[in-house]
Amino acid sequence: MSLLKFDPWWLLRGAVLGLLAFAIFGPIANLLLWAVAERWYFPHMLPLEYGFSFWARVFAPRGNAMVSLLNSVMIAVLTVGMALLVAIPAGYALARCKLPLRGLILIAFLIPQAFPNLPVYVNIAQLFYQVGLNGTVPGVVIVHVTHGLVYAVWIATAAFSAVDRELEEAARSIGASGLRAFADITLPLAAPGLMASAVFVFLESLDEFTGTYFVGAPDVSTLPLLLYTAGAGGNYQVASITALLLLIPSIGFMLVVERFLKADVLSRVGR
Repeated sequence: MSLLKFDPWWLLRGAVLGLLAFAIFGPIANLLLWAVAERWYFPHMLPLEYGFSFWARVFAPRGNAMVSLLNSVMIAVLTVGMALLVAIPAGYALARCKLPLRGLILIAFLIPQAFPNLPVYVNIAQLFYQVGLNGTVPGVVIVHVTHGLVYAVWIATAAFSAVDRELEEAARSIGASGLRAFADITLPLAAPGLMASAVFVFLESLDEFTGTYFVGAPDVSTLPLLLYTAGAGGNYQVASITALLLLIPSIGFMLVVERFLKADVLSRVGR
């Protein structure tokens, strides 16, 4: 009878996987516990009482959660619409036309991500206050669009690059106009990539806090602002419930991204 050999690498792998699982699922488990905790304080490792009274407080008319959720979704949808209005023609031009500064144009869309958000938003808030956009939904949408364009334009460019140019040329050869070939051939084939870019922009807008805080608060209330207010006030139950409300659409839309964003599209990003 042979003895099983002990492999230390399996122990190391198990420890690494355990640490990764704890890093990923530990905060989520803590979030779920806080969402149903009635009383929980140090040194107790688990809540002393469980219940849903804080859920009722969050969804009460004075809890402002539903209004904030509707505002967040509305702003995200408007942001997606405006971003796609820019990204579709820009992505098509960058994918099809031989632009001399194509690389610099793509990099230019990264500029809003290259600088610290705080000083940028402070100056934007001052400018918007002078033109009457501070504290308005359009002002918040404009700020969100500037950050969402990097996802929209880059992924749209990759989506149009993944469409075979010969299909469009074949449609033109049988009499279709350029606009008709784009609408009937190129756009439907690029639609999965455009859908993925829309999802990324939606999630970016849904989770945006800094720009919304400086441009929209206190007149425009969103879930990230409500989450910040609850967390800063030490109300971890309300903050956890609000975070769960933000987490649900994020997980759903990431599943949509996994379905629509294919490897052939990703391989063309930046080309």
